Amino acid sequence: MSDQKPELAPPLELPAANRLRALTPARVALGRTGVSLPTRARLDFDRCHAMARDAVHARLNSAALAAEIESSIRPEVLQLHSAAANRAEYLQRPDLGRKLDEACRAVLGEQPRDRADLALVIADGLSALAVERHAPALLNELLPRLSDYRLAPICIVEQGRVAIGDEIGEALKAQIAVVLIGERPGLSSPDSLGVYITWEPRVGRTDAERNCISNIRAEGLSYAQASAQMSAILGQARRMRLTGVALKPQAHSLQVG
Repeated sequence: MSDQKPELAPPLELPAANRLRALTPARVALGRTGVSLPTRARLDFDRCHAMARDAVHARLNSAALAAEIESSIRPEVLQLHSAAANRAEYLQRPDLGRKLDEACRAVLGEQPRDRADLALVIADGLSALAVERHAPALLNELLPRLSDYRLAPICIVEQGRVAIGDEIGEALKAQIAVVLIGERPGLSSPDSLGVYITWEPRVGRTDAERNCISNIRAEGLSYAQASAQMSAILGQARRMRLTGVALKPQAHSLQVG
């Protein structure tokens, strides 16, 4: 057996590392100090990890969000709550975040029974920060595109997950449910907003029956791009009377016009 050691790849030259880092927020070409990360890289990791944890545990200020939407976007807003009593239970029991508590079911039962075309639901999900930063601005961009839709009252849900939009849409007799929700934070994205679109929402719908638009934030998909994609998917859903894996949006229809 040869005792010759394999040659190690040469370290990444600094100019190349800088060019690579300029292309992505991912942690690449961090360098090293001995066998460890440089102190600056380690401290940055700890900072981003703390921001992600804070985003997961933060509570949505639904009253302030409702007031902002009512004053500048749309006057009809309902504040709702899932069956998860608090954040700790929400994180441990995903099933409770998918359904409303009894009091909120009663509130929806008192709403007018006229069929709506669209139910807009805002849920904190795993990042209340994303919802507070991006939901109002996205709605401002989106609603002018929905002039031919009859809208149900906008619903803001604390401790909510994606599927709670099915129960809300069904209760409001909406043809389509659109859920704006805080996505699971990453180490470089604690405030990413996602959108889920479901045709004929009802309890028991699966994720395969939804269309998702992800990564709506300053460093990702812009409000204009996201609202254009939402409008295109909603139009195709109306024509085809479905959403999910069977709906394949055309790339050209998702471009910002």
